[in-house]
Amino acid sequence: MINKDLLDILVCPQCKGPVVMTESKDGLVCGACKLEYEIRDDIPIMLIEEARKIEDEK
Repeated sequence: MINKDLLDILVCPQCKGPVVMTESKDGLVCGACKLEYEIRDDIPIMLIEEARKIEDEK
């Protein structure tokens, strides 16, 4: 699990906006860029080229 203090300072590397934890706690999502950054071994992988594009939920 990611430390809350770390989560408070992490931002999207693309737009510098806030990221939020996914419900399954296996990624961080930037709502503005529609990107999900994977968390591997409790380490967020904050690389734009490794982020997964997420679809709008309707």
